[in-house]
Parts: sequence; structure tokens; C-alpha cells
Amino acid sequence: MQFKHPEFLYFLFLLVIPILVHLFQLRKFKKELFTNVKFLKELAIQTRKSSKIKKYLLLATRLLLLTALIFAFAQPFFKANDSQNATNEMYVILDNSFSMQAKGKKGELLKRAVQDLLEHTPENVNFSLLTNSDNYYNSTIKTIQSDLQTMQYSATPFQIDNLLAKINARKSAFNKDIIVITDAVGLKSNQLKSFKKEDNVLFYIPEAEQQNNISVDSVFISQTLDNFYEISVKIDAFGDNNKDIPVALYNRNKLVAKTVVSIDGQSKTINFTLPKENFHGYVSVSDNGLEYDNTYYFSVTKPEKNNVISIGAAEKQGFLSKIYTEDEFNYTNYTLSTLDYNSIDKQDAIVLNELTDIPQALQTTLKSFVEKGGNVVFIPSPESNVANINTFLAGFGSIQFKSLVNAEKVVSKINFSHPLFQSVFEKKVDNFQYPNTKSSFDVASNASIVLANNDQSPFLSSLQNGVASVFVFSAPINKANSNFQNSPLIVPTFYNMAQNSQKTGVQSYIIGKNQWSIVETLLSKDEIVSVKNSQDSQKGNFIPVQQILNNKVKLSFNDNPNLAGNFGIYNASTLVNDISFNYDRSESNLSAVSENVAADFKKLNDIETIFDTIQTDRTDSQIWKWFVLLTLLFLVIEVLIQKFVK
Repeated sequence: MQFKHPEFLYFLFLLVIPILVHLFQLRKFKKELFTNVKFLKELAIQTRKSSKIKKYLLLATRLLLLTALIFAFAQPFFKANDSQNATNEMYVILDNSFSMQAKGKKGELLKRAVQDLLEHTPENVNFSLLTNSDNYYNSTIKTIQSDLQTMQYSATPFQIDNLLAKINARKSAFNKDIIVITDAVGLKSNQLKSFKKEDNVLFYIPEAEQQNNISVDSVFISQTLDNFYEISVKIDAFGDNNKDIPVALYNRNKLVAKTVVSIDGQSKTINFTLPKENFHGYVSVSDNGLEYDNTYYFSVTKPEKNNVISIGAAEKQGFLSKIYTEDEFNYTNYTLSTLDYNSIDKQDAIVLNELTDIPQALQTTLKSFVEKGGNVVFIPSPESNVANINTFLAGFGSIQFKSLVNAEKVVSKINFSHPLFQSVFEKKVDNFQYPNTKSSFDVASNASIVLANNDQSPFLSSLQNGVASVFVFSAPINKANSNFQNSPLIVPTFYNMAQNSQKTGVQSYIIGKNQWSIVETLLSKDEIVSVKNSQDSQKGNFIPVQQILNNKVKLSFNDNPNLAGNFGIYNASTLVNDISFNYDRSESNLSAVSENVAADFKKLNDIETIFDTIQTDRTDSQIWKWFVLLTLLFLVIEVLIQKFVK
């Protein structure tokens, strides 16, 4: 027990006064003589005994009364268990990602958490609130009440390590109370390493009542026909009871197709056949789970011919002219001596086929070409200068050629998940007729391997910069060195390497992934392009980061827009291109909750308990009021003794 005002304890010496009063009574007994004193003497003895007991009771009562009164003024208390953290700064991390749309016992998890904060956060508590999208520093619950009530779900997935970095960046002499409110969907233990040992961390993890959810994962073109193209829609299912799911396809808000599917496994792909026209719409499903992932927006531009040139000896380009046919490609072959450098910027893909040397001027031009969204395919020659090759490839990534090895290798591994083959094979095949090579270069690379040899060395690698790719073969593919030209792989490989996704692919970007896009438009020095929502010109509009590249503009979207939907890229009032944005699907699986991820931290069952726990652990137990009550009690006891004890 400790005292707030211990100086009052000096008054305990006053206890001597009632003791002295009772020990030195000034009143003396006077003897009186009576004729018959037998009875009176006995009565006198009785009275003296009773008076002596009464005096001792009064002495004890007065001593206790005075002691209790002095202790009350000294204000005794018991020190709190967590008093060393009484000066802590408070931070509340609130997960407002889309997984918090799930419904708990009292409604949507986020809305319930917000309501609990409004109801149970003490009004006099100063704290900072951090969410996926907004930060409120040094506020009170009344200050941010309106912001909490209008809080929207964030397109940014919950990344607690990023929020902790913001907290740790705020230097302070005090420790921190960090209250984390999240459903823990996708939360990893390594994200919690940023917590400091001296911080007091409290977790509240609300639970969803049911974890069933249907998500439209992606849309891609699976097949291109003469007048139609077939798009594939991948739908993911989480949980049970995923039977008879309605799927609808809309083009410019008009229903063009509808079907009902049953999903027996974890995912299912359904196909729609559409005419080769511009498409600017979305596909949607209906379920009782999360809402944010039920709609997938995408745009498809009416296919245009891709411009492709090959550079190399004419006699080695015959297989390319058979792949790049006139109905889909504008294809031309040049030798180094006849190459028109001015035509390079107009191409979508360039094939360097067995050049023994790549001039420095061409290297510089091709590097700029790739930065503007053009694909480059490099096929080495047996007589290639290795140093020259490495100088050229160093401008695109980490890949280096070594010496030519005269040993037969079999191309035996296909990267089916690579974008080059993603829509080529319906399923993985094992009994494929794989090609071989008689000689090839050893390659040291960290690049993505598209095709690999039987010794795990790369046969075809790809280097990507976000808007374009550089494809690198490790061996010549002429008929004298390889039978790759006769392989079934030759057509889809070279066909897809020459495709410009801006012209022939699905235009759909994930919000927050900071992806790039290249559009063809002429801008003057002071002009810019803007991105506008197709449905509401005032909703979600923004100006992207942009770089002018001659007749093209390279766009970066960062974390924009805030809302998913169909948009248009505009040069002033002129529509340049259709584009679509979607939310990240990483939080669609509500069952991806690691229950033990916060096992090393204190977990509480509700928000009210969190604040009560902090206040209880930090509040000293003041007991001076009990001594005031004891003082009054002893005063009453003294009165009763005076009245009833004879």
C-alpha cells in the first residue's frame, strides 16, 4: 500500500491525546457513609466494572476513528499492475479491407467494429487510428466520429506490416498501446515481426458466421476465330454449397449472355463466344458471400493487325512468314543493311534471328523500343559474339550467355502458367512430342523460364518490364541445329510472342498493383491524358502518372482508381482507349484465417473489454474512501457505546 500524501501520517502522534485522557481521569470518587451499606457496596463494585469496560471501548473506538481519519487524508492506494505503461500512446489499427464485408453475429464485421469503437472508446482518450486507406493522428473519438460513420471498404488488402511501419516512423519517448482489429484473413506471422517488445499489443479478431464465397478470379481470351473470339471466365469457390451459381455477361451495361453453373471443386472456367468487336463491360455472379469480388470488369479492343519485323538473313526467316500471316500480321523481313530504323517504333514485335553481331545503334534503339511496350525475340547464331550478346541483354535484365556447348538436349519442360502458354493448353500434357537441339549456349539467368531442357537449363526465357517482354532462346532454331520448327510448340510460341496485349488482349488492371499501360496518342508539351469512369464522369476520375514516348504515352496508375469499374483513357475530350480496373482478389478466401497467428499477443473477445482492460490495468486502486467510511462507522459506534453501554 502506498500513500498519495504521506505527510499526513505525522498526525498519528495525535493518538496520544485520547490515551492520555483515558489514563489520567480528573474526576475522583467521593465516599459517602450510610447506615446499611451492604447492598450499596455491591452495587458500587458493579458500576465500577461496567464503567471500566465502557472506557476501554470508547478509547479503542476513538483511536480507530482518529487513525482512519488520518489515513483518509493521506489517501492510500494500491499500485496498478501495469502502471509503468500509464503514459503509453494509443494506436488503433482497423482493418477495412473487403474481407471485413463478411457477416458476423451482429452484421458486417467492419460496420460492427466501427459501432463498437463509437460506443466504447472513452471520450477523453487521445489516440491515433490507422486503416488501409486513411490515417487519423492524435484524435479523439468525437473528432473522427463522422469519418468512422462514413468509412468505406478499401481496395488495398490488409498489410499490417505497412501500417506498423507508419507507427514506428513516428518517434516518441513513450511506449505504445497498439489495438489491432482485423479478421486475420491472409495475415501472416512474418508480418507481425515489426511489433516492438516494449509495446502493449492487443488483438480483437471478429469471426464471420459463414465462410462460403464465390469470386470471379479472372477473364482472358482463350481462342481467336475468324469472326469471333472465345473468352474464358475463371470462377473460384470457397466453402460449401456452391451449386447453381448465376453468371451474367454485360457489354456497356447491356446483358449479352447468362448461364447457371455448378462448381464441384475449388474453381471452374466457363467460356463465352463473342463477335470480334470492341467489348467494354463486366461479368458478374450472385452469391451470399462477399460482394466486392462478384463483378469483374474488362475491356477488349477489336483486334488489329500486329506489326512484326524480323532482322536477319532472308533464307532463315521462312518459318516466320508462315506464322505471321497477312490476315493477322503486317510482317516484313530486313537484313541489317536494309533495316529502316525509323520503322522500329511502329512495330509491336521484333525478331532478331541469328545475328552474329548487334550494332550499338540497334541495341540503343531496341532498348527504347521495349520501354515503349514492344516485344523483342532474340535467337542466337552459332557464330554470335558472346560479349556482344551479353552487352545487349544486360539492358533488359539479369541474363548472360556463356560458351556454345555441342551436346544434344531435349526441350522437355513447359511452363504452363507463363502468360505465353496460359491459354494454349487446356490441361498439362506429359506425352508431348518435345523438340531437341544439337548445340546450345550455357546461360546464367534469373529470368523466368518458359521452356526448359531435360537438364533444367533454359531453352526459352523471358524478361518482363510490365509493358513488354524480351524473349531469349539459348540455341539456334534453324533446321540444321534443331527440329523446333517442326514442333507443335513453334506456332503458339511465336504467335503469342508477337501479340500486343494493348491491341488483342483483355484490358483489365488490378487496383494497387502499380501496373503500366502504353497508349498510342500524340500529345503536345502541355497536354495530358486522363482516366474517366465510363458510367459516371464525376466518379473515380484521375490523372495517371505519364511519360510521353514520341507517338505513345506510358501510363502508371499507382493506387488509382478508388473504385473498380470500366474507364476510358481520354486525350482532352477524345477517347483514346477503353480500360478496366478490378479489386485485388487476395481476400476472397474467408477460410484463410490463421487462428494462431496472434498467439504471442493478448487476444480479447470484444472492443469494450479492450478499453476496460487497459483502464483497469493502468488505474491505481484508491482506498481512501474506505477509510472515510470507517471513520463514520467508528463515530456511529462511539455514539452507540455512549448511549447503550452502562
